[in-house]
Amino acid sequence: MSASVRTIAVFEASKGIIVLAASLALFRYINADWQSHAETFIRHLHLNPANHYPRILLHWAGNITEPRLAVLAFGAIFYAVIRLLEAYGLWLGRHWAVVLGMASAGLYLPFEILELLAHFSWLGFAVFAANIVIVAILWRHHR
Repeated sequence: MSASVRTIAVFEASKGIIVLAASLALFRYINADWQSHAETFIRHLHLNPANHYPRILLHWAGNITEPRLAVLAFGAIFYAVIRLLEAYGLWLGRHWAVVLGMASAGLYLPFEILELLAHFSWLGFAVFAANIVIVAILWRHHR
């Protein structure tokens, strides 16, 4: 197994662990008063609640429901499991994991291109370039 494929495996595992932790945090705080937390956050940053972004945050926090959070948390767990399975398979050099890795990284490319064309940013370009590199490494390994 090449070091580059193992690096991708570690990267995918890291994404899976971070998203899994976030989903568990959602379950932990599913009954929280999100509106109150958003208001406290905005006050803490000394932001005007009538401005555009604070207003969006307050609107979003006011529309959070337990079923929506549960769906989001379960979706995040599903994503994390896929990432962790992919990382496990890549680490062991499994063919199915290489194909899954190419598909999952390649799936984002059209959306990243559209986003770059609409709103170019260096961060967006870096993410796009990283996905291109991942697909190229896995394609090379696949052949």
